[in-house]
Amino acid sequence: MAKVVNLRVEILARNGIQSIPKEYVRPQEELESIGDVFEEEMSEEGPQLPTIDLEGLDSADKQVREKCHAELIKASKEWGVMHLVKHGISDELINRVKMAGKAFFNQPVEEKEKYSNDQASGNVQGYGSKLANNASGQLEWQDYFFHCIFPEEKRDLSIWPKTPTDYIPAINEYAKQLRDLTSKILSVLSLGLGLEQERLEKEVGDMEELLLQLKINYYPKCPQPELALGVEAHTDISALTFILHNMVPGLQLFYEGKWVTAKCVPNSIIMHIGDTIEILSNGKYKSILHRGLVNKEKVRISWAVFCEPPKEKILLKPLPETVSEAEPSRFPPRTFAQHVMQKLFRKSEDSGEAK
Repeated sequence: MAKVVNLRVEILARNGIQSIPKEYVRPQEELESIGDVFEEEMSEEGPQLPTIDLEGLDSADKQVREKCHAELIKASKEWGVMHLVKHGISDELINRVKMAGKAFFNQPVEEKEKYSNDQASGNVQGYGSKLANNASGQLEWQDYFFHCIFPEEKRDLSIWPKTPTDYIPAINEYAKQLRDLTSKILSVLSLGLGLEQERLEKEVGDMEELLLQLKINYYPKCPQPELALGVEAHTDISALTFILHNMVPGLQLFYEGKWVTAKCVPNSIIMHIGDTIEILSNGKYKSILHRGLVNKEKVRISWAVFCEPPKEKILLKPLPETVSEAEPSRFPPRTFAQHVMQKLFRKSEDSGEAK
């Protein structure tokens, strides 16, 4: 079976087109809410994404530690997304990760194509562009590079970029440190539900089974940003998602019925609560609807790490401690694979047909 070759968005952007192809134009009801991302990022009106200082996360001072935990739990329940600062991962390492990703995407498309994936046959790891299998059936203004980065034995280093030479060392070290941070966050979220510290980590696969998947999103300049989206509105299927970006705004959160543009906070990591934790907590922690805008002035790059449970080994359902007569279970039991199929491909296992 021949590989389906997608037209890269980067090529479209570099060809100097004035109008984007119709496949990238959003439906009319969406267009009404797409504004100028730079103007919206500067606005101080309305609710703002919370910033959580993690310096006290492991503090020996009980009062300092509990204050940090309370703020993290509150943001997870009210927003489900936040800026994390003083998170313990050095600026130097984060800069190496960003430089490695930028250097890969700065190569000619022909070089990047050596790492191209084959979505049609189910191989999603590697360099790609979104096929029209998303909820709207339309295309998004982005190219990407996707691969598993942790645990080490689940990685396929043969598809990791060889250029730049620091790509593998930088991403490898970042994965280890981010995995440690993931454990600390899950521990606090467990306590926030009145559970033992290790409970949520066990429920999502522990150190051996929880996968960290990196997706570097590359959003080229768009000649008609008012008509397109870099990523359409969705919630993350993961347990947690951690995002770095190149300080170009684009992320929007749907909060209290309105789209809120995330500020660019220096030295921060954006963290999302994903569907997996929302389900396990019976909705006490929120998996927020979000999307990505594009612009005509600057390329935007983001580095998203999705922390995902094993596909078949764990049955996702609200934990018994989160369910009561007053708060019955809000989610039917399903494996992570079934959740992915339902959300991403709108398929029913019973009928085998698209919903």
